[in-house]
Amino acid sequence: MSDMFEKSIRTLELPAVLEKLSQKAVSVAARERCLRLVPLTDRGDVLRLLDETDAAKAMIGLWGSPSFSGVKDVSPALSRADRGGMLNTRELLDIAGLLTASRRVDDYFHKEGRTEATVLDHLFNSLHANHYLEEQIRGAILDEDTIADTASTELADIRRKMRLAAAKSRQILQKIISSASYSKILQEALITQRDGRFVVPVKAEHRGDMPGLVHDISASGATLFIEPMGVVQANNELKELTAKEEKEIDRILMTLSADCAAQQENTQWDYDVMVQLDVIFARGQLSYQMNASRPEVSGHFAVTLRRARHPLLDKAVPISLELGHSFDTLVITGPKTGGKTVTLKTLGLLCLMAQCGLHIPTDDGSTVPVFRRILADVGDEQSIEQNLSTFSAHMGNIIEILREADEGSLVLFDELGAGTDPVEGAALAVAVIQNARSKGAKIAATTHYAELKTFAMTTAGVENASCEFDVQTLRPTYRLLIGIPGKSNAFAIAQRLGLEASVIDAAKAQIDSESVRFEDVLSQLEEKRQTLERSQQESEELRRRREEDARKAREFREQMQRAKENARGKGEAEAKRIIRDAQAQADTIFAQLEELRKAQQNRENFQQINDARVAVRHSLKKAGELLSDRQEESIPTPSRPIAVGDLVELPGVKTAATVVHANNDGTLLLQAGKMKMTTRASEVRLIESAEMIEKKKPRPVGNSSYQFQAAARAASELDIRGLETLEAESVVENYLDSALRSKLGTVTIIHGKGTGALRKAVWEMLRRNKNVKNYRMGRYGEGEAGVTVVELK
Repeated sequence: MSDMFEKSIRTLELPAVLEKLSQKAVSVAARERCLRLVPLTDRGDVLRLLDETDAAKAMIGLWGSPSFSGVKDVSPALSRADRGGMLNTRELLDIAGLLTASRRVDDYFHKEGRTEATVLDHLFNSLHANHYLEEQIRGAILDEDTIADTASTELADIRRKMRLAAAKSRQILQKIISSASYSKILQEALITQRDGRFVVPVKAEHRGDMPGLVHDISASGATLFIEPMGVVQANNELKELTAKEEKEIDRILMTLSADCAAQQENTQWDYDVMVQLDVIFARGQLSYQMNASRPEVSGHFAVTLRRARHPLLDKAVPISLELGHSFDTLVITGPKTGGKTVTLKTLGLLCLMAQCGLHIPTDDGSTVPVFRRILADVGDEQSIEQNLSTFSAHMGNIIEILREADEGSLVLFDELGAGTDPVEGAALAVAVIQNARSKGAKIAATTHYAELKTFAMTTAGVENASCEFDVQTLRPTYRLLIGIPGKSNAFAIAQRLGLEASVIDAAKAQIDSESVRFEDVLSQLEEKRQTLERSQQESEELRRRREEDARKAREFREQMQRAKENARGKGEAEAKRIIRDAQAQADTIFAQLEELRKAQQNRENFQQINDARVAVRHSLKKAGELLSDRQEESIPTPSRPIAVGDLVELPGVKTAATVVHANNDGTLLLQAGKMKMTTRASEVRLIESAEMIEKKKPRPVGNSSYQFQAAARAASELDIRGLETLEAESVVENYLDSALRSKLGTVTIIHGKGTGALRKAVWEMLRRNKNVKNYRMGRYGEGEAGVTVVELK
């Protein structure tokens, strides 16, 4: 990577984006790797990194990010253990923390419900997750200063004996300080320790009255800390046990160190893999934070950005631009602080981010290539120490850029040719652009020179662009307009600010006629563009509304069709059930007759057999009548022919519709709100006649498209099985409105068990509905989890 490329990376502020990325990482090593990321120049490597970011983002969306807490670099400790050294408790706990992190990441990958393979599977599957060694360390070391008694049976025995020896010493000393004969010679009646041995404080003038060993003297010399001879033996035993304890602890630490050394290679591998995963999941989290998406990586040097936002600006105005398709050079003009420099930086920075494997804040359909180098001359780099002016500093960068530019380069020039005589600066700017173009580079440049606008309009492969400016508010809109050169708004701005008209007229007189005509043409183009843009917006809004109405009509027709099919299917199923019940009852009676015949072979009771047969025939006749009643009940025959204006209802669909037209073939054209459909007269139920409708018709209030629902009768239950989630929500909302108008206190919604998605959607809708007082799952006998019982206010 050349010095100019590295300088351009800093100029375009990629390090600031990497700093935001590092804040998403957990481990220290992962944060350092994030800060060291550099743009890759191989398309295959870039695609691999973007695939990893895609997989991490998808997994975060489904299960959250895995925990990388405890991922620390333990390679120095493992290396020392491998050479036979003994690790301390802190080092062993760090190793245990790394093993714990490895186990958690492994558990995260193998959790239930995960079925799809990803490009990260090989990293997760390579983890070793040594749970045995983790438990050995954590079971032996409670914290940095404490070894557990259970670390070994020998240590537990030693500590038990130590407690006995300490208790024995305390018991002897307790007798001494409690004795009246020693009360005058003791400074205080307490037991303390010096050098690990139990002692009592004795007054200096009575040192001869307490036989024992002096271990310490107070600062004033008035108190001696004496170990009475009676406890010397017990203290000696405690001291020996303490030495054994330390020796046993060293042995335990050596054993654990050897176990860690045996797993050095696997542990170090797990550390490297988790650091890599930490970086990848940090890229996924940054993508969520920036609302970013994956760009397509093209095989040729062409850029397409859809509604791109600068990642470091909180309220960046989205811009859309193309470069490298129909033109290889983009000349951007516009007022100061109008967003030209931000546009350049956004273009360069997003290309750098994509080549680092990061998602970029753009809409779908954005495409970036893999540039071999991105070279930028952006900002004012004048230097007092080096005696460089603004022009000299820019020219130094331009010289380096032209030296390195080739067909795989993206070149960004900010205020090209500025800082010197306008005529010479404009000529130099044109020459620099032509030189870079001759080398095959893709170029984006900002300028104020009118000569460059003309150059872009008259040169093939060069396109004008401008940053829009609102003369009425005297503020830039920061919108990038491709194909339209920027217009100088100096006169308009001066007039808005109150400059006298005579001064403005005098200024206009100083401009040659060609420049005036050029500005007039730009003004006319801008007016036509704004008019065309408004027309396009209005057309788009009309198209969107038309598509929405068509979608609602399709959904309503599909809903009606499904409801008809459901009603027909329910009727057929009910008929089959009645016949099955009747047949089963008949089989039972015939079986009873057969038993009766066998029991009365010698003395047949013909009267009883005849009665049984009559009962069978009666049961079959009753079942048939029930089936006939159910079929007749499903669609009753109207008392008169259905006429235009009547209110009818489809069985199974508790929605009323008005008869608009009666066709000659016996079909009816129905309308429910804005929705229309055609059905046979035999498939609808007559609710009210046209005369009754006129009498009961309320005065229109609110939206008339929903007035038909006021006349609809609401049943106590609604079956939405088989509907999609969005369709079900619409049907349930209409049903609840109808039930509320019908003053139903409690209704039942049948959604089935299935995967639970339909029930979840219904519950979410019920939670938002202000007319719902309470709702619950069905109890035993009501349908259990397959239904929801709703209590209305």
